[in-house]
Amino acid sequence: MTTPAASNAEEVPPTVVIRPTRGWMSLRLGDVWEYRELLFFLAWRDVKIRYKQTALGAAWAVLQPLLTMVVFTIFFGGLAKVGSDGLPYPIFSYAGLLPWTLFSQALSQSSQSLVSSSNLIKKVYFPRILVPMASVLAGVVDFGVSLVALFGMMAYYRIWPSAACVVWLPLMFLLVLGASLGTGLWLATLNVEYRDVRYVVPFLVQIWLFVTPVIYPASRVAAKFQERGLPLWLYGLNPMAGVVEGFRWALLGRTPFPGGLLLSGTLVTLFLLVSGSFYLRRMESNFADVV
Repeated sequence: MTTPAASNAEEVPPTVVIRPTRGWMSLRLGDVWEYRELLFFLAWRDVKIRYKQTALGAAWAVLQPLLTMVVFTIFFGGLAKVGSDGLPYPIFSYAGLLPWTLFSQALSQSSQSLVSSSNLIKKVYFPRILVPMASVLAGVVDFGVSLVALFGMMAYYRIWPSAACVVWLPLMFLLVLGASLGTGLWLATLNVEYRDVRYVVPFLVQIWLFVTPVIYPASRVAAKFQERGLPLWLYGLNPMAGVVEGFRWALLGRTPFPGGLLLSGTLVTLFLLVSGSFYLRRMESNFADVV
């Protein structure tokens, strides 16, 4: 028989009340840190799903940019003669493809992440921003494998990393993740309301590639801007322009430091991150109903 004293001593489970976000000053970034283990679990889940039942597994992380580099070298480096700032075109194009591939894959995956995780979103509460963040982080594994392959190619061509890569390469890496996540937050949130986004994203990525100096050097764009009296920082409004050129500069040390492009791109990246986070927080109270 339970005594009254024993009954009073029993712990009552705490009551957690979840209310929708109100106002524009409630990002609640502390929730992301609190659920950090879930973030890494979701990222690891995305990595495993990507290579599940594939014969080559993580080798696709190298094959995709490598085969693209071969095509670019034949048509743009050999036939079109677009130039490569004095670098062997395979190294030039592969060094640009590494940050671009991370960006394009992260953007494609994160834009669909909320809809593809609808079952999870409908059942339990967690900060919804974790879902696109996990999709972006999942691409880091591919980037690391591809970077090792690039170092191998550089050794073959007897090109050694510059001293600047120790500091600047991690910064370029963070800018790629920031640009991917900022754009992905906007597209993922819009995709919940408007499923047309999934048809727009492949077209957007394709167009974005051709306005980013992956195939051609940014010096050719700078010359055209100078002819027309336009400031080069306008080209930096494409955040990936400064990142790709900065990645080449930091790693290869053969191109000029893209200061103006990086400054413009960093400001645009910060704007995308902050505005995308606020927009997702503003709309997440309706996700479970419409996703």
